[in-house]
Amino acid sequence: MKNTLKENRDFRRLYARGRSAAADCLVVYAMRNRYGAGRLGITAGVKLGTAVQRNRVKRLIREAYRLHKDELRPDIDLVVVARHRAVHASYARVERAFLRCVKQLGIRSDSAEKQEGTV
Repeated sequence: MKNTLKENRDFRRLYARGRSAAADCLVVYAMRNRYGAGRLGITAGVKLGTAVQRNRVKRLIREAYRLHKDELRPDIDLVVVARHRAVHASYARVERAFLRCVKQLGIRSDSAEKQEGTV
């Protein structure tokens, strides 16, 4: 993935000034950026479990983002923080939680909202 958040200052900026929405297995922080392209950062702390478990959770979150990034506004930075319940969650549960948070934050693009209204 080309557009990722990696710098600690970017994560801190989103935590401090971004809007957040929480679900049972993850928390999403969102904030507009100046780059015109959406960026994603994922946090899966050591408390979640082993490296295998943390990497699985990160893969699930990345996949949910990949499948739905066209529905998001293009100028949004996202940081997704995995919660302990994400370790044993299915992909469908993680995806539902991600979409619920995105809807709460109101960061879906106008075209995605119009398509949802017509279906």
